[in-house]
Amino acid sequence: MTAVLLQQVLLWGLLPLWLLAGFGDWLCHRAYRIEHDAGTRESLLHWLMLLEMGPALAAALLLEVTAAVLVLLFVLCLAHELTTWWDLSYAASRRRIPPVEQWVHALQLSLPWAGLVSLALIHHGQTLALLGDGVPDWSLRPKQHPLPMAYLWGVAAGGVLLAALPFAEETLRCRHAAAVRHAQRLRLREVARGGR
Repeated sequence: MTAVLLQQVLLWGLLPLWLLAGFGDWLCHRAYRIEHDAGTRESLLHWLMLLEMGPALAAALLLEVTAAVLVLLFVLCLAHELTTWWDLSYAASRRRIPPVEQWVHALQLSLPWAGLVSLALIHHGQTLALLGDGVPDWSLRPKQHPLPMAYLWGVAAGGVLLAALPFAEETLRCRHAAAVRHAQRLRLREVARGGR
C-alpha cells in the first residue's frame, strides 16, 4: 500500500512540480534578462542539465526499476548536481541570483533526489541488494506493467512545452544578444579607426 501511494505521489505530485520548477527557472532567466550578462554559456549549461535529467526521467518511466536503473539514476542525479554547481558558480560571478530564483533552484535540485529516494523505497529489494543484502538485478528491460500511454505522452508534452521549447528560446535569445554585442564592438572599432 505504501509503495502504491509513493508511486502516485511521484507520478502526480513530484514530477509535475519538477516540470513546473523548470518552467519557473526559465521565467526567472527571462525576467532577469540573462542574455545580457551570463548569456549563452549559462544557457548551454541548462541544456547539459536537461540532457542529464531527460534520460533519468525516461529510465524511471519506461524501465523496470532494477539495481542497474537505480545506479543509473544515482549517477545522473550526481552529474546534474555537479553541473548545477558549475552553472550557479558561473552565473553568480556574472549576475545577481534573486531569492525567487534560488527557491526555484532548490526545487530543481531536491526533487530528482526525492524521486530517487522514493524509487529506492518502492523497490527496496533492489536497494538492499545494492547494499549487499541479496542479488542485484543488473538488467535493463521495459516495465512489466507499463505506465498508461496517455500519462507518458502527457509527460513528454510537458517536457517539451515546459522545458525544451522555453530553453531553446533562451538559447536563441542569448545568441542574438551576443551577436548584437559583437556587431556593436565591430562598429566601435570601425569608428575608432576612422577617427585616426
